[in-house]
Amino acid sequence: MNKKEVAEIKKNFTDSSGFFTLNHILSVYVDPQKNVRCKDNKLYALIPEDEGAVMLESLKKVLSGRVGKNLTEYGFPREEYDEDGAQNILYAAMKGKLEDEAANDKLLTRIINNMEYEMGYTLIIGYCSYSIMTKDKNDESYDDAADEYNFIVAAVCPVCTGDDGLMFDGEANAIVKKANTDLIISRVPTDGFLYPVFSDRAPDVNNVMYYTKTPKKPNISVVEDVLGCDFVMSFQREKETFQQVLTDVVADELSYTVITQVNEAIRDIVNNSKNETELPLIDDNKLHNILFDAGVSSEKLDALPAVFKEKVGEADGLTAENLVENKVVLSTPEITINISRDAAEKVRTSVIGGRRCLVIDLDDPSISVNGLTTTVE
Repeated sequence: MNKKEVAEIKKNFTDSSGFFTLNHILSVYVDPQKNVRCKDNKLYALIPEDEGAVMLESLKKVLSGRVGKNLTEYGFPREEYDEDGAQNILYAAMKGKLEDEAANDKLLTRIINNMEYEMGYTLIIGYCSYSIMTKDKNDESYDDAADEYNFIVAAVCPVCTGDDGLMFDGEANAIVKKANTDLIISRVPTDGFLYPVFSDRAPDVNNVMYYTKTPKKPNISVVEDVLGCDFVMSFQREKETFQQVLTDVVADELSYTVITQVNEAIRDIVNNSKNETELPLIDDNKLHNILFDAGVSSEKLDALPAVFKEKVGEADGLTAENLVENKVVLSTPEITINISRDAAEKVRTSVIGGRRCLVIDLDDPSISVNGLTTTVE
């Protein structure tokens, strides 16, 4: 699913949309020891309005965030199409519209037994239908719908006791610590998935979309052990890999100017592709051109293809949006300076009087030091 397709489903993921219906909801509470403490399976229309609104909200959040960062699409390996494979289990639950208890139990068993989770959680799974709006060649929508996209979406919501701090006890006429033993279900899921994906205005049963609230720390067990897919680089790992490539290739030519020019070049690629449906990737050829334009020598660039393949592997490239820094941070053990991207050119390194210095151009002699305004003479 590209970002436009995700946005279309998310936009219509509401009771007010005439194209979307949340049909059935399956919910279970699983304690930290992987025991199912309660299980409920209801038509969404029969759930009390306030309770149903919270469940709808949690399920919708599985479509939140950015494609390539919070949302990652995975294709199933061949073995997952077997009878006990993840694709077959998901497909059976979806085709059963969450009304087939045997298919539901098989899906729940797969999730509960294989997902690593440090606390109790509530698993909410919804069976949904979306009437696919017809679009013309200019990507304009019509009100008629020719086909239907049926899918399940699952949200893993952590459960924990709250801490309400101190309270006033009217009977004892005293301030006391309140002991809260209620198990509170978070509205915001930490993980989730959508199956099948919505691709080229049709369902694709061979792929699944994984959601994580924390891109820096995705729950790999959901991807590999529950969904049976091969985990790819996380948002944070892509950035770290890119930094390793630059360090190994550019080495002693990795100056302040090179770093900031590379960042701006990738930012331009991201900005120029905002209207594109697919996320732009940085492969070794694009990176070669970017580094060449930044002044890196040909001798250094000769090593780029081999280093890039070693660090990135068989992937087509690194997601450009995951590589861009929104600001420049200069740091030494004693000093840290944050520079907005628009002011990066006002900073340069220089040798003055035999000492290595950081020089900042000031358009205005007035500066603020600890909140107090002064001037640079």
